[in-house]
Amino acid sequence: MGVMEKTPETADGTVGKALHVLDMVAEKMRPVRFNDVLADSPYPKATLYRLLQTLTNQGLLSYDEERQTYAPGMRLVRLAHAAWRQSSLAPVARPFLDELSAEVGETIHLAQLDRGQVLYVDKRNAAEPIEMFSQAGKVGPGYCTGVGKAMMAFLNDAAREEAIKYQSFFRHTDQTLTTPDALRADLDNIRVEGVAFDREEHEVGINCIAAPILSTSGRVIGALSITTPIQKYDLSDLEALRPSLLDTANKIARAAENWQFPS
Repeated sequence: MGVMEKTPETADGTVGKALHVLDMVAEKMRPVRFNDVLADSPYPKATLYRLLQTLTNQGLLSYDEERQTYAPGMRLVRLAHAAWRQSSLAPVARPFLDELSAEVGETIHLAQLDRGQVLYVDKRNAAEPIEMFSQAGKVGPGYCTGVGKAMMAFLNDAAREEAIKYQSFFRHTDQTLTTPDALRADLDNIRVEGVAFDREEHEVGINCIAAPILSTSGRVIGALSITTPIQKYDLSDLEALRPSLLDTANKIARAAENWQFPS
């Protein structure tokens, strides 16, 4: 039997393993049975059962005895609300998102960076909404989204390289950047230009312009994007939205100065 490769979760011992299991249950987006979790688990059956029991006993998971399913627990909901109020950019950004949405009439995304991945923390639908991957609370890739690239471009060199390590470089479309060097080149250009573009890199038929939200010291707080179908806006059309996007990003940054956000 081979030795399991250490991940950030397994390297952190029991707590890391338990949080990893919590992530696996949450990512299913539905109540799951033990065997559903076991199928994706790197842990032995007995270990997984013990971790699920601990999470259930602590209220982080709930267990439905009739259906024999696990789901995120109410204690987790309380923690999520506390994190939303204290660590999310969404509450302070809300009026500025509303203002930008009314001005441009297109889909607006607000995101923060988590281990090189994009956490969508708020969204405004277009006047004529279309189906797309992003929803508030959903996690997306950093390397092929406008908001992800906008944030990574303005990290310091060490943090940027750390974020690049977390990218999968899966080819979602023919336009996806699939190597670290290609991403680095794009990030260098974004840092010069001040905005990032998603050129159908994550979803076919969808493009966007994105800007970082930076503190006065240059720390990355989050990112903001305007997303449209290519049939409606090409890249030159998106470029025309740059002033409104940057103005809104600056307003959010100023409003967030007295708040504490995770780095």
